[in-house]
Amino acid sequence: MKPIPNFTKHDFNLLNEMIKSNINVSNSKDLLLLKQELERGIIHKEEDVTEKFIKINSNVVIEDLETKREMKFQIVLPSMANIKEQKVSVLATLCIAVIGFKENDEIEWDLPGGKKMLKIKSID
Repeated sequence: MKPIPNFTKHDFNLLNEMIKSNINVSNSKDLLLLKQELERGIIHKEEDVTEKFIKINSNVVIEDLETKREMKFQIVLPSMANIKEQKVSVLATLCIAVIGFKENDEIEWDLPGGKKMLKIKSID
């Protein structure tokens, strides 16, 4: 069973606004998937957050369970994205796949390289 994503109210509102303003761009399929994740997610007030889950500005380590390859990056706003600094836009397919999830969650997602099983190894 797929885990339920968690979002702070701030991230939820920000992501919804990004979806509305970017819906006609080339990654509209990804944006629709993000919208679906937001709709099924649990929304928390900032002061009520007790568990660590992936948010905007989180540093994460993700493992591809098939290849055992680990990826380390920070999820940032599109304007802050910089691959050389390992900062990836929250609107990138990989970030959409993992935002809202907790350490040790496993997520199956259709990435550009095909369907992948991802495990969240750590969140800072």
